[in-house]
Amino acid sequence: MNDLTLRPLHADDSIEALTALLHAAYASLAAQGWNFTAVDQSAETTRERVATGQAFVVERAGVLVGTVTVAPPKPADGRYLSDPVPDCYTRPDTAILAQLAVHPGQRGLGLAERLMDIAEDWARGQGYAHIALDTAVPAEALRRRYERRGYETIGDVQWAGKTYRSVLMRKTLTAPPDRAVISREVSA
Repeated sequence: MNDLTLRPLHADDSIEALTALLHAAYASLAAQGWNFTAVDQSAETTRERVATGQAFVVERAGVLVGTVTVAPPKPADGRYLSDPVPDCYTRPDTAILAQLAVHPGQRGLGLAERLMDIAEDWARGQGYAHIALDTAVPAEALRRRYERRGYETIGDVQWAGKTYRSVLMRKTLTAPPDRAVISREVSA
């Protein structure tokens, strides 16, 4: 299965295709009643979210099958998806991980782990000491995945319009492992 490529999002990649991937990947969460932003976000929202940092994608035979976005901290007086910004998202030493998604037909290949690896590598390379994220409190499997990677719960937040409360998690970034950071072939 070395027909998978993990790479940065290119300017000529289709934002519409990326948005469709997010919708497909988050459909199972929507079915559980959790209205994550990526469940039904517009292409314009996808464009805004990837423009703030660095998005990475997994491509198979020219089709996007996985993605993650990692971004610098938000301004303390700014907004995040129209909500006030939590303190952990404004720390100058902390990058923000978002929009982690793998197409349902490509799950079980370790792609989410590889996407998180590259996001964390990017954050390290930019000089960040920490990386933070949020997910639904009731999404126990997602929370356990992040905990296994070293993310610790540091608080919670109720985003406007969400059907769930979110847990805020942060990981301290250690020295980078010995692997290519920006572009590499992925084999399962």
